[in-house]
Amino acid sequence: MPKFPISALPVPPPSRLLIHNLTPDTWTPNPTAFRTDVLAKSPSLQRRARLLPPPCHFSHVTPFPVPFPYDVEPPSPTDESVQTGDKGGYIERWLAEREAVHVQPPLSRYPNSTLRRYTAAKRDQPIELIGISETGLRDCVPHLDVGDAFSILGAPTLAEEFDEEGEGKPSDIPEVVEARKDLVDVLSGHVTLMTPPEVEDEVAFAPWSLRYSGHQFGSWAGQLGDGRAISILVTPKPENPDETIELQLKGSGRTPFSRSADGLAVLRSSIREYLCSEAMYALGIPTTRALSIVSLPSLPVARERMETACVVTRMAPSFIRIGNFEAFNGPTNMFFFGGGQQKPDFEGLRILGEWVSRHVLKLPIEEGASWGKELVFEVAKRNAKMVAGWQAYGFMHGVINTDNVSVLGLTIDYGASISLSLHFVRDLIPMFAGPYAFMDVFDSNHICNHTDESGRYSYKYQPNMIIYALRALLDALAPLIGAESELQKAVEKEWAQDVPEEKLKEWTDKGLEIRDEVERIAQQTAAEEYGHLLRKRLGLRRADSTDERTLFKPLLNIMETHKLDFHSTFRTLSSFKAGWLTESGIDSPSPDLAAFIDRLLTLTSEPERLDSEAAKKEWHQWLDAYAKRIRGEHDQAAELGWNADFEKMEEERQTAVKAANPRFVLRQWVLEDVIKRVERDSDTGKRVLAKVLHMACNPFEPWGAEDEETPEEELSKEEKEERRYCGLGEKKMLGFQCSCSS
Repeated sequence: MPKFPISALPVPPPSRLLIHNLTPDTWTPNPTAFRTDVLAKSPSLQRRARLLPPPCHFSHVTPFPVPFPYDVEPPSPTDESVQTGDKGGYIERWLAEREAVHVQPPLSRYPNSTLRRYTAAKRDQPIELIGISETGLRDCVPHLDVGDAFSILGAPTLAEEFDEEGEGKPSDIPEVVEARKDLVDVLSGHVTLMTPPEVEDEVAFAPWSLRYSGHQFGSWAGQLGDGRAISILVTPKPENPDETIELQLKGSGRTPFSRSADGLAVLRSSIREYLCSEAMYALGIPTTRALSIVSLPSLPVARERMETACVVTRMAPSFIRIGNFEAFNGPTNMFFFGGGQQKPDFEGLRILGEWVSRHVLKLPIEEGASWGKELVFEVAKRNAKMVAGWQAYGFMHGVINTDNVSVLGLTIDYGASISLSLHFVRDLIPMFAGPYAFMDVFDSNHICNHTDESGRYSYKYQPNMIIYALRALLDALAPLIGAESELQKAVEKEWAQDVPEEKLKEWTDKGLEIRDEVERIAQQTAAEEYGHLLRKRLGLRRADSTDERTLFKPLLNIMETHKLDFHSTFRTLSSFKAGWLTESGIDSPSPDLAAFIDRLLTLTSEPERLDSEAAKKEWHQWLDAYAKRIRGEHDQAAELGWNADFEKMEEERQTAVKAANPRFVLRQWVLEDVIKRVERDSDTGKRVLAKVLHMACNPFEPWGAEDEETPEEELSKEEKEERRYCGLGEKKMLGFQCSCSS
């Protein structure tokens, strides 16, 4: 497969680009006007918060990693602006000097590349690549040439980060170094990719941020939008040019949607998103992906303390959310300090819906056929599967606001900003981010986000919150769905123009009639997927309607009652043998079974409070039911694809269980430890970051010599650290609630 530096990657035709099919901000109607009229003459338009006009879906905007509030130096006494009193003009010129408006020639090896590199006159700062995801690169942009990026990061390690032999070393091949520098320049936000000035706007390309609205913690928040995310590139997948991947920088500076925030991100939240995106994919849970993490060590960011900036590159086929639909038909119009909500724009709703149906969800709908209802049903199915994965693997998002729910059913916004409200005054207090967590000791009521005082987004309520988001999507699309029901075809251009309020309400009421069906689809899909995943974790192949009552719920109850670690319990069950229980069941337990139960009980976080006898009895009963279920599958061995020999079937099942239950989990204490090591010294810390990413991408491997009987003192330093990173950590970190500043 041919590989290209990032500035030479192919770009899809206009028919596949969001910016040529949705409605741009009237201030940035096309890339030419954006570059010449906004970036060069009035850049403050894109660096201050404002409401987009009602029909608009996005605004062109470029990365702007500059300290905020902007430290504008006063003009010299001889400056023209002093003489004319044109303070506003001086500020515009100051910003323009830091905007990427100067086009550079293409790389010499790629003279005909579609895009050009644009740089700023006065924006020079240190840039350090501290991580790149091999799996994200492989799966999403395998045609991207990253040069010697992996070489300069050094050898991944937990124990030997200060070992000089593993230090990163750049290549001595100019083309290889050029590809890496090109990559880091672009993914840091230092260089912007756009088409050359001579390219016609019908086929031109420039970055953008999306407008969306949303409900935050159940309250309508109005326009939100990509306040610190900018989509910088779209490229076709080599294996299928009809599919594209979108690259988005998170934390690269202010956009029109930043409100009172700086649009930047700090190292802590960036590391959390970078690692978890790939960890979730490795667990089989739908997610956005991560490509890189770049530190801007001289760019200060004010949070609870002064920190430094960091930019994460994330990837997905699309970043459109339920909130994008709410932006065009929200529950109420409003205006308040720092934000508001525009009046409904039903034509914008239609344009967005058609794009999502055809090019994002790729629904098999004939030309002219109605699509609104099918769109909602598909989004319901996808998000139901996603949340089932969350529940089955103990993942807690922490901020399931409607603007954080993807139409593709991808886990998104691991560093999701949340604005706490005081009436309608927002952004006057610090924003928090990244409160996700994986379950430690099982607690169905666990709240991973300490700012979620009511427990709205606790583990047990996550499926309900996805239903809430789907209701919001239906509310936004209801009038269109009702109109399509009446017409028996897709609505056409200006379908709601001059339609009386009474008719709109009639259509809305008609559209809302499918609410029960939407919820039924979501609940049934989630239940089926959850059952499938838990059976996979237990090494079972036959779906049984009694599994929830006889296996799943009792198992979780034992964990919760006796404070057992969620993931370690599942991993330990991979060693269980149904043969330890005779046909007579628990009346004659074997020594092996007794030892196994003792091992399970060591997974409690509160051994001093454990009711050992009660726990042993409950485990005996549950394992007996589990063993009978396993034997029942052996009775259908041929049908289910098991080996007819029971002992060999046991071996197959144990292998399958181990391949579905992670040895390594991205626990809160692990994240905190990695963050501290990178903050202390990025040169050595990035080697630790690389190793943890590798473990997160291969979570089922027997890290730390798991299956070996080697004494602790005989393990290598690396194996000891791997074993430590697979442990529960300090007790004080179990169930740790996070609200780290973004």
